[in-house]
Amino acid sequence: MINDQFNLFFFPSLNWVFLGILNASFLCQIFSLLPLHPNFPGYLNHLFLSSQFGRTEVIDNTLNPDFVRKFVLDFFFEEKQNLRFDVYNVDTRSSNLSKHDFLGQMFCTLGEIIGSTGRLGGEIISQHWTGNASGSPRQSWSMCGIPGKKCGCIVFSAEELSNCRDIATMQLCANKLDKKDFFGKSDPFLVFYRSNEDGTFTICHKTEVIKNNLNPVWQSFTLPVRALCNGDYDRTVKVDVFDWDRDGSHDFIGEFTTSYRELSRGQSQFNVYEVLNPKKKGKKKKYVNSGTVTLLSFKVESEYTFVDFIRGGTQLNFTVAIDFTASNGNPSQPTSLHYMSPYQMNAYAMALKAVGDIIQDYDSDKLFPAYGFGAKLPPDGKISHAFPLNSNMDDPNCVAIEGVLEAYFQSLRSVQLYGPTNFAPVINQVARCAADMTDGSQYFVLLMITDGVISDMDQTKEAVVNAAGLPMSIIIVGVGPAEFDAMEELDGDEVRVSSRGRSAERDIVQFVPFRDYIDRSGNQVLSMARLAKDVLAEIPDQLLSFMRSRAIEPRPAVPASGSQSHSTATTTSTSISSIAKGRNTHA
Repeated sequence: MINDQFNLFFFPSLNWVFLGILNASFLCQIFSLLPLHPNFPGYLNHLFLSSQFGRTEVIDNTLNPDFVRKFVLDFFFEEKQNLRFDVYNVDTRSSNLSKHDFLGQMFCTLGEIIGSTGRLGGEIISQHWTGNASGSPRQSWSMCGIPGKKCGCIVFSAEELSNCRDIATMQLCANKLDKKDFFGKSDPFLVFYRSNEDGTFTICHKTEVIKNNLNPVWQSFTLPVRALCNGDYDRTVKVDVFDWDRDGSHDFIGEFTTSYRELSRGQSQFNVYEVLNPKKKGKKKKYVNSGTVTLLSFKVESEYTFVDFIRGGTQLNFTVAIDFTASNGNPSQPTSLHYMSPYQMNAYAMALKAVGDIIQDYDSDKLFPAYGFGAKLPPDGKISHAFPLNSNMDDPNCVAIEGVLEAYFQSLRSVQLYGPTNFAPVINQVARCAADMTDGSQYFVLLMITDGVISDMDQTKEAVVNAAGLPMSIIIVGVGPAEFDAMEELDGDEVRVSSRGRSAERDIVQFVPFRDYIDRSGNQVLSMARLAKDVLAEIPDQLLSFMRSRAIEPRPAVPASGSQSHSTATTTSTSISSIAKGRNTHA
C-alpha cells in the first residue's frame, strides 16, 4: 500500500490546502494582563502510554499566538491514534514544563483531524474530557486546566505532504542499433537507472526483449516518478541498451542519459538520443553512434491515495450486523458469547467497539445502521435475518458507537436467539444502499460478527460477487471456539469468490477469528487494538480499487472556513505530517 504523508500547521489565514490551521485563543482572564508566552507540546497517546513528540516555538506577549512549527506523524487508518495538546504560559527559559504555568489541554484523534470537513476545532476548557462526536468542522473538547474557566480554542487542519506520487507512462523505439549476434541481428532491451547522490546508479526498470530486430519498438511501460528520479526532475537518468543473450552475458550496445524534465517534453526533437558506446568511440575515429533511441510518448498521471478521497469529502458509511443465533448460548448465562457481564465487554461488544471507534472518525453524521440476524422477533416469533437493533424498521440508524452498543444490549433482552446463520440478507441490504451511491461520495463498510458456520453459503457467495462491483467492503469477525474454515472461502486473498461462473470483481471480504487477537494477560484494550489494526488494514486499498475501477477521481479538498478574528481568537500554524500506511499482512 502507498505511504501517504500529512502536514498539520499552526498558522493563520493561509489557504489550508497548503497549510493546516491551529487556532488557539486564550480567554483566561487571569492571564489577560500578563505577557503570555503560550507553548504547545503535543503528545501521541498509544493505549495507556504517552510520549511527547514535539513543542511549538514560544511566542511572546500575546493571547493570539500564530505557531509555525510543524509536527510530523505517521498516520495509520487502521489504528486509533490519540493526541493530546498541552498549553503553557512560559515564564522562564527553562525547558522543564513544571516551571511554567499550565493553561490547559485538548484531546482528539489523528483520524478526527484527517476525517473532518474543513477544519477541526477544539475548545480548551477546564473540566475533564467529555468528547463531542458531532463530526462538524468545529468540535469541542474539555480539558484539565483552571477550574471553571474556558482557556481558549484550537483549530486544526491537515494536509498531505507531497511525496511525488505521480506515475509516468512512456514508450520508446530504436533505429539502426548495432548488430551483435553472429548469426542474426540483435535482441535489444533497455535498462533504466536512477542516479544517486553519491554518483552511483540504481536500476529502476527493464523493458522486454525484442528478438532479432535492429529497429525495435518496445511496449509502453509505467513506473512511479519517484523511482525514476526521486522527485528531482533534473536528476540524471541513464539508459543502457543491451543485446540479450541466453546465457545471461548480455552484450552492451551503448548508453545515453536524460532526465525526467527532458522526458516530460514528450515526443520531440529533444527526445531523440544517440546511443553511444565509449569503448568504440575511443577506438574508432569515424565512430558516430550505435543507433538512436526515440521517445514515442510520455504521459504523467496522479496516483490518488485513500486520504485524497477522504479529504475530498468521501464518507465511510459503517453498518453493523450481529449474529443472534441460538448457538451463542443463553445471554443470561456466563458461558454465552452474548453474556452481558457488569465487569467486562463480551466478544461481540469488543469487536464492534474496536472497529467502530476508528471508522466513526470518517463518518460526519455518526449515524450507523445496526442489524441482527438469526433471531425470532416479538410479538409473533417470526425469524428475521436483517432486523434493526433499535426496532425501528424505517430508521435503523443508531447514534455513534455507544448507540449501537445500547441497541445491541436492548435487543438481547427482547428477541429470542434462534437460527439459521444467514449472511446474504444483510449483505444484500447494504448493497442496495451502496448501489445508489456509486459516484465516489460514499463508501460502505459492513461489519458482520458471528459465532458459527454460514448456513446460506451459496447465496452469500452470490451476494459478495454482486457487492464486489459496488463501493463496499465486508469485514467478518468470528467469535468463540468454532472452526471457521468455510469463512476463508469468502476472504479472496488467494482465490476470488465466485458464484454461477462469475468471479468477484474485487476482493472485498476480510475474515478474522477474534481468538487470534485476544491478549493472554486479559487486556481488552490491547485485544481490540490488535483486531482493529488487522481487519481495517485492507479498507484503504479496497476503497481505492473501486475508485480506480470506475475512473473516479477525488474531489478537491474541502477548504477551511469560518476563520475567526484575532480580537477573539488566535490562529496558529502547526504542521503535523502523517504517513498513511496500509499493510495487507496479518498481525
